[in-house]
Amino acid sequence: MTMMRSVGIPLLMILLSAPIVRAQDLSKYRDFSLGMSLPELSSQVDLRPLQAKLIQKHPAVIQELTCWPKGSSDYSRQTDSVWQIFFSFYNGELFRILVTYDQDATHGLTAEDMVQAISTKYGTPTRPVGEISFPTNELYRSTEKVIARWEDSQYSINLVRSRFVNSFALVMFSKRLDAQAEAAIAKSLKLEGQEDQLKEIDRQKKKAGDLEAARQKNRKICCP
Repeated sequence: MTMMRSVGIPLLMILLSAPIVRAQDLSKYRDFSLGMSLPELSSQVDLRPLQAKLIQKHPAVIQELTCWPKGSSDYSRQTDSVWQIFFSFYNGELFRILVTYDQDATHGLTAEDMVQAISTKYGTPTRPVGEISFPTNELYRSTEKVIARWEDSQYSINLVRSRFVNSFALVMFSKRLDAQAEAAIAKSLKLEGQEDQLKEIDRQKKKAGDLEAARQKNRKICCP
C-alpha cells in the first residue's frame, strides 16, 4: 500500500504538470511577437526605411506592413510555405498578424491536415462556429469562416481559408490591442461620416449661394 501510494503521488504530479509543460506561447509567430514595435519588426524583416502604410491618424494611428518571405533569404528556410505576412499596428504596437500560405505549398492539403500541422506548435484547438473579419486588409474585405482556433485569455489564433485568394491563412491577434484598434477604426469611420456630412452641407450652401448670386445678377439684365 505504501509502495502504491509512493508511485501514485509522483504520477499524479506528472499528470497535473503536463498541461503546464505543453502550454504554448500564443503571442509568437516564429520570430515575431504581438506587442512588438514597428521599428523592431522592420529591422527583423529588413525593411529600412520603414515601409508601413498609414491607414489612419485619428483617434489612433493604424499602420500596416507587408512582407513576402520567399523574397528574403533570411526567412527562406523556415517560411517556404508562406506566401505573405501582413502586420497591423495600433499606435506603434503589433496587434495582428495575418499569414497567408502559398497555394503550391499547401496544394492537396485538407483543413484537417492544416489543423494537425498547426497544433504541433500551438496545442489542441477548439472548433468554434463563427467568422472573423479583416477591416483593414484589401485581400480580406469580407469575413471568413474559422476552421479552428487556439486561444487563451490574451491571444487568439485562427485558421481560415480565404475565398478571395483560395488559400489557407492564419490570423493571430492580441485581444486587448485588437479591441482597442477595432474601436479606434469604428470611431474614425464615424468621424469621417460626420466630416462628409459637413462637407455636403457646405457644398449645398455654396451651391445655393451661387444660384442666388446668379439670380440677382440676371434679374437686372434679363427680360425687358
